[in-house]
Amino acid sequence: MDKDKLYDLTKRNQESKQFYASSSWAKARELALIRDKYLCQSCLKKKRFRKAEVVHHIKELRDHPELGLELSNLISWCNKCHTSHHKSSDTKSKNIKTKIEVVTTKTNIERF
Repeated sequence: MDKDKLYDLTKRNQESKQFYASSSWAKARELALIRDKYLCQSCLKKKRFRKAEVVHHIKELRDHPELGLELSNLISWCNKCHTSHHKSSDTKSKNIKTKIEVVTTKTNIERF
């Protein structure tokens, strides 16, 4: 199965699927790749040259949909850097503990 299709099945919600299928996203993505000369910007910082295959939202689309098409919020990355980033951010979000309070009650038998 294609990696993008697998990602769509497991991670993306319906709104995101529509966004990434839009012509507006295709244009913004292409502009980001052209701006970044089709090079992974993360690798470039480490003085490595690797082809960019993914355009990443710096501020996550689900948290900031208003920035979804803003060129200043897009960065070109290779698959390796993109996967690495999301694996580490997924791990961080899993480490956030939430406290759930469970309330137990007895059955209320009403008599008439």
